[in-house]
Amino acid sequence: MAKGYWVAHVDIEDMDVYKNYIAANAAPFAEYGGKFLVRAGERTIAEGTARARTVVIEFDSYEQALACYQSEGYQKAKALRDPISTGDLVIIQGYDG
Repeated sequence: MAKGYWVAHVDIEDMDVYKNYIAANAAPFAEYGGKFLVRAGERTIAEGTARARTVVIEFDSYEQALACYQSEGYQKAKALRDPISTGDLVIIQGYDG
């Protein structure tokens, strides 16, 4: 079964408030088996443009990745993030070739 991934690019206006989102998302990520593969860090934009922060989270399946996003716990965390950030999030099925 192919894994599922969240790939997010985010600009944050207030990092102190964003830390509340980070604390709040820990429980739903643990519940759905989310594992951070990339959480900001050094990077080079080789082509195009990107937002300031890149995050990649791996789940055991695409269905788990979707379920986490749709969960009540994550939506409560997201409500903390929305007023102080702008982002793009893709939930994608991994290649199982």
